[in-house]
Amino acid sequence: MLKGHPKGLIAASLANMGERFGFYTMMAILVLFLQAKFGLSGTNAGYIYSGFYFSIYMLALVGGIIADKLKNYKGTIMVGIILMGLGYLILAIPTPTPVSSVPFFLTITIIGLFVIAFGNGLFKGNLQALVGQMYDNPKYSNKRDSGFSLFYAFINVGAIFAPFAGVGIRSWWLKKHNFTYDASLPEQCHAYLGGNMSSENIQNFQEFANNASTTPINDLTLFSNDYLNVFNTGFHYAFGIAIIAMLISLTVYIANKNRFPNPSDSKSSGEATGDIKMEAKEVAQRIYALLAVFAVVIFFWFSFHQNGLTLTMFAKDYTVLKIGQFEFSAEIFQSMNPFFVVFLTPIIVAIFGWLRSKGIEPSTPKKIAIGMGIAMLGFVVMLLGSFNIPLFSEISPSMGGSPLIESAKVTPFLLLGTYFILTVAELFISPMGISFVSKVAPPHLQGLMQGGWLGATALGNGLLFIGAILYEQIPIWMTWGIFVVACAISMFTVLFMVKWLERVAK
Repeated sequence: MLKGHPKGLIAASLANMGERFGFYTMMAILVLFLQAKFGLSGTNAGYIYSGFYFSIYMLALVGGIIADKLKNYKGTIMVGIILMGLGYLILAIPTPTPVSSVPFFLTITIIGLFVIAFGNGLFKGNLQALVGQMYDNPKYSNKRDSGFSLFYAFINVGAIFAPFAGVGIRSWWLKKHNFTYDASLPEQCHAYLGGNMSSENIQNFQEFANNASTTPINDLTLFSNDYLNVFNTGFHYAFGIAIIAMLISLTVYIANKNRFPNPSDSKSSGEATGDIKMEAKEVAQRIYALLAVFAVVIFFWFSFHQNGLTLTMFAKDYTVLKIGQFEFSAEIFQSMNPFFVVFLTPIIVAIFGWLRSKGIEPSTPKKIAIGMGIAMLGFVVMLLGSFNIPLFSEISPSMGGSPLIESAKVTPFLLLGTYFILTVAELFISPMGISFVSKVAPPHLQGLMQGGWLGATALGNGLLFIGAILYEQIPIWMTWGIFVVACAISMFTVLFMVKWLERVAK
């Protein structure tokens, strides 16, 4: 599988695993943490989640500019790793819950998120540019797409374990304090403490509380305070595990730093790779093509990155979290995406390799268009599976509703199937997009253009909160319908441009 690829590919992938571990820790627990810690609605938590993921990718554009200006990609990458670790440290320090001042402690949380996002911005695009330069060598150039697919798979190995680690430490902390996990309890606790529960819902809350404690609950106020404090302290410790992952990545990176190429070395002159200086007209054409792709993928990322927002909320609110004797947490679904990435990548790479040997491999732009169509099908599955379920307002304790009992919830296989389909789509788009950028970007703008790809992702992420608003206001199936339309727009637009994009990429 790795035959014919540069040796630095694995080392770069391992250096990126810590970032992926932290990324999927946040994907799994950030929205749930914000709701459980501060009692935020899904909409308000969605604003912060959306802003955080917007910042992660938009600051990658800044990181690309910094690296291009300094001509120091390797140093910029290392500073990024260190800053991400510091950000997770800020979040990992436990503070009592319920918090004494929501504005103060929420501000500290947002500062921690910004530090992580800025570190990620320095790290992410520049490491991708470094990998891209490995394939500028004519010896490896025909394997650029498969190389980025393999890179994408290896970095997601760390992501598989992130949700399990976070859930594991949170559940251990609950058990240590004689509690068990219940996804609906944090919202019920906040609603009770805030005086927003009807007498009927208080009786239901009493039953939920007794089920989550090894001892009978006689004081719901005391229980609410204790459960929220223990529950969220477990979340703080989960952020702490991400620090360990970042330290491992830093160690791997430092150990291999001198073996990596530097995108600044001879790229502008083309001396090392045989590149020819480009005329201004060609540079402009390449930039226009990249900007067109960037504009289109905004719609895809707006849909795809709902996996850590509305899809996670759906897992908490509407999904059965028990199969037979096996009970699991809402966060665990986030491990499905990286698991499928690792599992499916060798298969997809093999298929593309077979098509290449027959001379019928789709071009990179066509792969991107196909991926967007597949993503549309994933949300069609969610749409069909969400008919006849109640509005969010009917099941939300803070809005006067009562949480669904397990028998009224949907099968977890709905989300599992959706994550499988969306992962296939991701493998047609994300590594292919990175590959396309590294192939088309003018040599002296590698870091900037990789940052541009991530900047487009940022704009899509900046719209994520719309999903949370719709989730709480309209029938759930209609929410998924919005994402069906967004993915369809992306697919047809790329298909319309595909011949032009293929011509520019030659």
